[in-house]
Amino acid sequence: MTENTQQQPASNPELPTQYVPAEVEGKLYERWVERGYFEADEKSEKPPFTVVIPPPNVTGSLHLGHAFEHTLIDAVTRRKRMQGYETLWQPGMDHAGIATQNVVERELAKEGKSRHDLGREAFVERVWKWKGESGGQISGQMRRLGDGVAWSRERFTMDEGLSKAVQTIFKKLYDDELIYRAERIINWCPRCLTAISDIEVEYQDDDGELVSLKYGEGEDSVVVATTRAETMLGDTAVAVHPGDARYAHLVGKRIKLPLTDRTIPVVADEHVDPEFGTGAVKVTPAHDPNDFEIGRRHGLPNITVMDERAVITVPGPFEGLDRLEARSAIVAALRADGRIVAEKRPYTHSVGHCSRCKTTIEPRLSLQWWVKVGPLAKAAGDAVRDDRVTIHPKEMESRYFGWVDNLHDWCISRQLWWGHRIPVWYGPNGEMVCVGPDDEAPAGEGWTQDTDVLDTWFSSGLWPFSTLGWPEQTPSVEKFYPNSILITGYDILFFWVARMMMFGLYAMDGTPPFSTIVLHGMVRDEHGKKMSKTFGNVVNPLDWMDKYGTDAVRFTLARGANPGVDVPIGEDWVQGSRNFANKIWNATRFAMMNGATVEGPLPDAAELSATDRWILSRLNAVVAEVDAYYEDYQFAKLSDSLFHFAWDEVFDWYVELSKTTFIEGGEAAKVSGRVLGEVLDVTLRLLHPVVPFVTETLWTTLTGKESVVVADWPADSGLRDTAAEREIGHLQQVITEVRRFRSDQGLQPGQKVPARLDLTGTPLAAHEAAIRQLLRLQPEGEGFHATATLPVAGATVALDLSGTIDIEAERKRLTKDLGAAEKEKAQATAKLGNEAFLAKAPDNVVEKIRGRLAKSEADIERLTTQLAGLPQG
Repeated sequence: MTENTQQQPASNPELPTQYVPAEVEGKLYERWVERGYFEADEKSEKPPFTVVIPPPNVTGSLHLGHAFEHTLIDAVTRRKRMQGYETLWQPGMDHAGIATQNVVERELAKEGKSRHDLGREAFVERVWKWKGESGGQISGQMRRLGDGVAWSRERFTMDEGLSKAVQTIFKKLYDDELIYRAERIINWCPRCLTAISDIEVEYQDDDGELVSLKYGEGEDSVVVATTRAETMLGDTAVAVHPGDARYAHLVGKRIKLPLTDRTIPVVADEHVDPEFGTGAVKVTPAHDPNDFEIGRRHGLPNITVMDERAVITVPGPFEGLDRLEARSAIVAALRADGRIVAEKRPYTHSVGHCSRCKTTIEPRLSLQWWVKVGPLAKAAGDAVRDDRVTIHPKEMESRYFGWVDNLHDWCISRQLWWGHRIPVWYGPNGEMVCVGPDDEAPAGEGWTQDTDVLDTWFSSGLWPFSTLGWPEQTPSVEKFYPNSILITGYDILFFWVARMMMFGLYAMDGTPPFSTIVLHGMVRDEHGKKMSKTFGNVVNPLDWMDKYGTDAVRFTLARGANPGVDVPIGEDWVQGSRNFANKIWNATRFAMMNGATVEGPLPDAAELSATDRWILSRLNAVVAEVDAYYEDYQFAKLSDSLFHFAWDEVFDWYVELSKTTFIEGGEAAKVSGRVLGEVLDVTLRLLHPVVPFVTETLWTTLTGKESVVVADWPADSGLRDTAAEREIGHLQQVITEVRRFRSDQGLQPGQKVPARLDLTGTPLAAHEAAIRQLLRLQPEGEGFHATATLPVAGATVALDLSGTIDIEAERKRLTKDLGAAEKEKAQATAKLGNEAFLAKAPDNVVEKIRGRLAKSEADIERLTTQLAGLPQG
């Protein structure tokens, strides 16, 4: 508390002296939920604003990525709610097939059991039990974060309504011949024993071996290279480029496959790169996606050499060996047979791993269910091309098109028990029947249902409309579909976003699921490094929330959120945001104790001081600026704008400049108190979507109203007072320059100095009392001797520093600093005048040198002024 704050009685004793987030946040959130602020009414006549939560896994817990994404969504929805929209932020969770099944299987393993010991039905019951007892802890953590979601509408991808939606769209796609069953190469996890989607494959550089093998004999021999020697047991051809003269004599011939009694053909295929390696490749159609396509083109047989656990099944010496054991044994056998031409180890190459269990993925030929994505993907691309859907930032469009325009058919079946079971039944005589939600399943002996379940992304792809009650045409579907916006990470643009686009356009008569897709980056550590348990840099946001408060975490995340760009975050930055929350609290409390009020209308402009008119002008400019940033999803810029306005302009300038008025009291103090109340009211409302807790407490105390959650969003009145802004700009310049001079002289901030102010010809005469107070300048008095004179903004400030500084020592210091600044200017000027340098140097380097030049010129001007102000003699 400053020395002047005690001169006014405390009019708001209910506001504590310190802000303690832990004492506020939980109670406030429960009050918001109890009052129904976050619920959405489909009968409302307000315009709808709908956004879905990217459904977190039921096994998940809040991590910084969630906290980041949820902060952005919450900020947008809170603002829209304040703007008068019927706002629905749809919550829910994904059943997360593989992840959840793995969790429950690990629990069973502790009991010495497997899911097969229980059987399918009992195992699924066990998973539901786990979900009820342990799943969904992230819901409670979302409350900690302040998520303004409609909890009464919470959905789960395996609940009855969403399961009906899944079965409905599967049947529709099946009937439209967009779902089919076929053998294709898929990503197979030998540990999870299921096909997995591309997004569930993590690639990393592994050390392996590259072995070059000789097939055939003499002139009819060819050398191929492989990192997976064990798959050679399933080779059914060697492929070369049709234009490669080296192998023209071999095309169409058959050569001996080592370690086997088979011969295989040499085929010519455009896929082979003649410049890579030897220009010849082994073809294993059952264990490589590219080889599979070559095999289809040339009618090659598919020989599977491993079972579902990646154990060799080919009769002979390698049968029963794990794939890695077989690799070593086969290389040894080939070496003994003289077939090894070259070996390179370690050979570092990119290898796919299961994201759940980290097992190396095995490409495997398998009979699976597929979605024919061609027409669906075209529709998803067209919706963006014809501007029915906007992707933000726009540069992400090319990545989207690159994906949907080249999308392969989607494998949707998983060899799991937890999930939506494929609604297809097989009869005793080869019949196959797809069953819709209103159909009776075939009865009778020999009929069985497909044992596979659907990929988790299949059900989450329906999320924007299944959560609203589709396939029924519910009031919620009519009111809230399509969604207004989707905010999600660019990392799932291809998987979740593309699938929602395909399914939404298909199921909802060509209406896209949302009109705007906002893509954000990934949260990284303060050094820009990916957060990983391996790196030891993973942060639990709950720890920071406990330590610094939720608002501090949210504000830090929002302030780093530039569109489509990764977000570095460090604890120091969260501390800085905590300081900002405390600054808001302390400054608001001080202002309220000194007469800040929202009672009554704002005084007429004639009654306002230049300081009052300046801050109101700036306030309206910031309202307009923040609105523009919100519309462009520039969360970092809007947060930064609010930070600097609140801290710098309101608290550090307006409140300080108004202290003299408050001390003197009278009508001017009442006017400034009403202006300050208005500024705080609007500023707190502008800040609320990003920092909801501290603003709720302060705003309700300041205004006496129900809640800032349901307050009106501030509107720009259009008021701009350029004259007042110019006048206060001059005032700020005087105070800033004199403060810098005082600091340069080593004066303490509170040290008082005699001064003569010449404000003639400037609009600053009315501010002399404020200038003297803020700069600790005493009246000149008798015996005043100006030892330093500072001309600033048309005014002159003469200071008597007698006895406070060593004039000659100060002159030497300033002269030395001036010489250094002039040298810096000369160097920067020379570089910027060098055409050869400018032609070669990167833009950021040139910009940095321009910045050095500008700084050196400012330093020269400042130091010259200071030297001129020192007394002579």
